[in-house]
Amino acid sequence: MDKILLEREGHLASITINRPERLNCFDYETLCELEETVEQIQTDRDIRMVLITGAGEKAFSAGADLKERRTLTEKEVRRNVNKIRTVFTMIEELPQPTIAAINGYALGGGFELALACDFRYAAEHAILGLPEVSMAIIPGGGGTQRLTKLIGPSKAKELILTARRIPAAESENLGIVNQVTRSDAVIEKSKELAEEIMQNGPLAVIQAKYAIHHGSNVDSSTGMAIESKAYEVIIPTEDRLEALEAFKEKRQPKFQGK
Repeated sequence: MDKILLEREGHLASITINRPERLNCFDYETLCELEETVEQIQTDRDIRMVLITGAGEKAFSAGADLKERRTLTEKEVRRNVNKIRTVFTMIEELPQPTIAAINGYALGGGFELALACDFRYAAEHAILGLPEVSMAIIPGGGGTQRLTKLIGPSKAKELILTARRIPAAESENLGIVNQVTRSDAVIEKSKELAEEIMQNGPLAVIQAKYAIHHGSNVDSSTGMAIESKAYEVIIPTEDRLEALEAFKEKRQPKFQGK
């Protein structure tokens, strides 16, 4: 059975972590399958949005597979941690916008996967947290960095150093998730966001994401330069001219991603 599923609906790609019997935990094989799937999406310009979720109703992902972890040598532990860090960074750097549809537990590496996405929609029963210090380790998939940038160092330290698990409503109040939805509607609401974004110029969406991502951790002058270069990419595109024609003719533009 495939541990990672990839489905297509028009320009939307949906990735499902398919280990519901293990709360969609990541063993090494699952990480490798996820890496291969992300590599496939990276260069597919027909894909304009990516949705990531977990199979079943209990978990988005409960993180590393501790059953596997108990059998690993120190070298293999380092291998796994490096792989999870690499794969999540690949997801963060995808040109297409990404949505984590958090349909249950998002703990440890599962929470870190959600943090690597651009948007997070959570079911009302979801529980989020980075419990690693309670296992005498630290978050190793980017959690110490991405959570801090999202909610600030003080709150990030509070959640990480206490190993606290928080309900979806609290995560929304902290600005971790964009929206909390009914448990049976998290996929639907995530797809609604995807459809709203996909109505716009696909190349413009990619360049806007690039400018925000690469400009958010630099000084204002460098950020302006990044934005300027991203804008230059858009000027010669067919989609830009199509948008102007559609405005003139009072119709919806037909974007081709060209």
